[in-house]
Amino acid sequence: MTIERMLTEEESAADLVGRVLQEAGIEYVFGISGGHTGRIVSGLSKYQNSLRMVLVREESLAGVMAEVYGRLTRRPGVMIGQGPWVLGNGLIGTIEAFLSSSPMLLLTDFSDATRFHLHAPYQQATGDYGSWDARRAFSGVTKQVMQAHEPIAAVQATQLAIKHAMAGQCGPVAVLFAQDSLSGTVSPDSQPGLYPTRYYLPGSPPPADAAKVTAAAKALLAAQRPAVIAGNGVRIAQAYEPLTALAEAAGLPVATTAAGKGCFAETHDLALGVFGTFGTEAANACIAEADLILAVGTKLGPSDTAWENRDLLDPTRQTFIQIDIEPRNASWTYPAEHVLLGDAEQVLRQLHHAVGKDDARRKAGVARVAKSREKGYFNQPGYFADETPILPQRAIGELMRTLPDNAIVTCDAGENRIMMTHYYQTKQAGGFLQAAGSGPMGFAIPAALAAKLVHPDRPVVAVCGDGGFAMTMNGLMTGIEQDIPIIVVVFNNKALGWVLHGGGPFAAEFADFDHAAIARAMGCNGVRVTEPAALGTALREALNARVPTVIDVRTSLAQSFADITSPLAVAASPRRR
Repeated sequence: MTIERMLTEEESAADLVGRVLQEAGIEYVFGISGGHTGRIVSGLSKYQNSLRMVLVREESLAGVMAEVYGRLTRRPGVMIGQGPWVLGNGLIGTIEAFLSSSPMLLLTDFSDATRFHLHAPYQQATGDYGSWDARRAFSGVTKQVMQAHEPIAAVQATQLAIKHAMAGQCGPVAVLFAQDSLSGTVSPDSQPGLYPTRYYLPGSPPPADAAKVTAAAKALLAAQRPAVIAGNGVRIAQAYEPLTALAEAAGLPVATTAAGKGCFAETHDLALGVFGTFGTEAANACIAEADLILAVGTKLGPSDTAWENRDLLDPTRQTFIQIDIEPRNASWTYPAEHVLLGDAEQVLRQLHHAVGKDDARRKAGVARVAKSREKGYFNQPGYFADETPILPQRAIGELMRTLPDNAIVTCDAGENRIMMTHYYQTKQAGGFLQAAGSGPMGFAIPAALAAKLVHPDRPVVAVCGDGGFAMTMNGLMTGIEQDIPIIVVVFNNKALGWVLHGGGPFAAEFADFDHAAIARAMGCNGVRVTEPAALGTALREALNARVPTVIDVRTSLAQSFADITSPLAVAASPRRR
């Protein structure tokens, strides 16, 4: 095979950056033109039939949208903008991508002034005296930082950044462009040579070691009470189908981490829901009694494990099989007797093939799940409560009864997310998304916008508190301008619920704003709901709307996150030690 050159004629380096993105199969760029990156944005116009620039009103929206696009597609989500503001305002999405292993590309700049970088700086990020150091700053929250000081480097750095963002354990990669790198051109005979982007894209990861898969399968089949813990890595790998196939073939009850919620339909007869600190009683009971744990794509953080309560997980009495793409994650929290290194989608298929299909094991697994569910599983009487202000459980019950099976729900941070994690039952894999690593407020609305772009035929609902809504309600302007008809449900309790219930009312209460009226002023549909029976109607109307809709639900403070904290977590909490 002959490797062809990338160019046949001289082209602008800034235009070639857009070409690289197109060649990598990236569909969206999120951000605001600024600094030297304005040249890249202008060049994107040449590729607008296949590469859409989504102009946002503030970089935090772009960061979250890029992170979610990467998490849902496994192609890098791209945030573009000027250096200080991509770092500062866009940090929400960047740090989430870093902690949650989402492929992401940050195209930004040094904001340098050629020939004057040693003079009194304005915005400059070269690290010289008086300026801030972009490379050092971005290196703390990204997988890799690339620099481009010349036109050829602008193209190569973008290609290599895409490669690094996708290879192995995914993550965000920043490309810092100097002024000179985007103001020049590149010719076919320029050195170093340029080649098509497809040669830089990582190929399929190798399968897990066959002998280790066989040994893990043997251990799984020998176990009397095996169970699965599925994490966000299942979502990154798009491994929904092979996880379900393995669980059904081997009769494996499936719990998820909070970050992994939505990776397995919670209506499935082998589903346990989320386990851990805010998990279901069913999940914690089944995991606690398991003699073998198959942990897939999860780092098993402290909240997942109820602060490492040994009554929940304990490698001295439970065999651990761990599937992870990153060797450094193997036996990180707990020693795993069987470590299968590789992509979750591929390794789950290998394991499925190795264990075969056993109807008797499936029946036994379903029976174990049914028994565990007797301890508590999405059967809250509060789902039908008629109290006012509206109980969060009733609002969540209306969501469950009204939304179609293929709906996608995105969540914000705070007490509202804890309620959704515990009470909301997902009906299809891929139907729930929350900030998996950093837990920022202001996540739900931009996450919903990105999810709707990736899945335009599925209803997408952002659930947030009144605090989180205020942070990114300008995303509704983007929804109108870009024709992204999401639904936003605001749990409006006039407070930061987590703060108020955790420490008291000081600096935790808000005025009573009508968020529906604010939405209407932007051009969205807006409905304020104060009676429980009205929420279902509002949701049904919103599902048929062609513009974004905000449903402001007056919710009660009677329910606290403490009410749904597992006794396992309370007993093992560091605060009690």
